[in-house]
Amino acid sequence: MTTAAEKAAAARESIAERDGGVLIAFSGGVDSAVVAALAHDALGDDAVACTAKSETLPAAELDDAREVADAIGIRHDVVEFSELDSPDFVANDEDRCYHCRTMRLGRMYEHAKELGIETVCDGTNASDPGEGHRPGLEAVAELDATSPLLDHDISKEEVREIAAQYDLPVADKPSMACLSSRIPTGLEVTEERLTRIEKAERLLRTWGFDQFRVRDHDGLARIEVGEDELEIALDTGFAQAAREHMLDLGFDHVTLDLQGYETGSVSPGDDAAEAGPTGEASAGAEDDAATAAGDDEPLVEDVFDVDYPTSD
Repeated sequence: MTTAAEKAAAARESIAERDGGVLIAFSGGVDSAVVAALAHDALGDDAVACTAKSETLPAAELDDAREVADAIGIRHDVVEFSELDSPDFVANDEDRCYHCRTMRLGRMYEHAKELGIETVCDGTNASDPGEGHRPGLEAVAELDATSPLLDHDISKEEVREIAAQYDLPVADKPSMACLSSRIPTGLEVTEERLTRIEKAERLLRTWGFDQFRVRDHDGLARIEVGEDELEIALDTGFAQAAREHMLDLGFDHVTLDLQGYETGSVSPGDDAAEAGPTGEASAGAEDDAATAAGDDEPLVEDVFDVDYPTSD
């Protein structure tokens, strides 16, 4: 039986054969981070990690991507585009992820051409094709992106094992699909909705939650948290503070899903992929309105024993 380390070595060797260099569609999640680490090992300065900044990428995810690229030692470029320029994406039908990834990877190919790089790699792993409705994978195939993890049969579990061997800070990071995955299929994706979702999730992050989503049901915020954090969210202090802050962000109603966090609970398959340019998302923003939530939000050192501040 081939070990994860042996598969990683084979993937690294295949990348080394790319004489024209490689550009990695880089969200900073564990999948794209492993591809970037392998590529940097194989090609050194001829490997470039590239993150596509758009309205659907949380500011914190771009910050994380920068930190991960720095830990790997790989060059990190940031390019920009807007999914909201596409009427097909805004319509938010069941193929939204196809439209998103087509645009993201297309932008990657444009930047690769500018750099004289022939190969664009993504972070699709061997577990991805079996994870339900994944229209984004169609875009990967159509654009002929190279998927070293998939090509060498490296599963998600093995990706995390390789990430740990590289001592990557994202080895255990939960997958984070793009902000548009919080909007139910059929409800238009708008900048207003994306902004209030990001601000709401940034609030939960500053309060110490690890696995969470804030689903936007046309103005009703449905908070999901991981099963092991649900008891915390049932605290009356949290409930009051979350309600007041999220109403301030523009939501009309705020609810807590007692079933907890569940992948794809508004649109099948949405959260199955890694965020950002390597997944159905994202990875998949830097400043702008997306960061406006942070400066005045309460910081919580210990979410298990706090007095949640209410808004003024």
